[in-house]
Amino acid sequence: MKNKTRDKIDYAIDVIKYFDRVPIQFLKHIEGTEGLYEIRVSTTFKQIRIFCFFDEGQVVVLTNCFVKKNTENTKKRIGTSKKIKAGIF
Repeated sequence: MKNKTRDKIDYAIDVIKYFDRVPIQFLKHIEGTEGLYEIRVSTTFKQIRIFCFFDEGQVVVLTNCFVKKNTENTKKRIGTSKKIKAGIF
């Protein structure tokens, strides 16, 4: 992963960590799920998505990360995140 991309991911996570109200460009609830969110990072050539959820409102648990290519890929990743969340709670 290039340093610039890594810096953008670090910045998005810092925004979530330090701000009470996070802009939707960085964090969005995934419709049709209970408590799953996607961290959104845009670079010049790709859209990076990191699925996560909050543990008791204090800790962000990152479940998986991928480069968004199509809707089908996203649906599979949401399923994986749901399984991870169910295994923790």
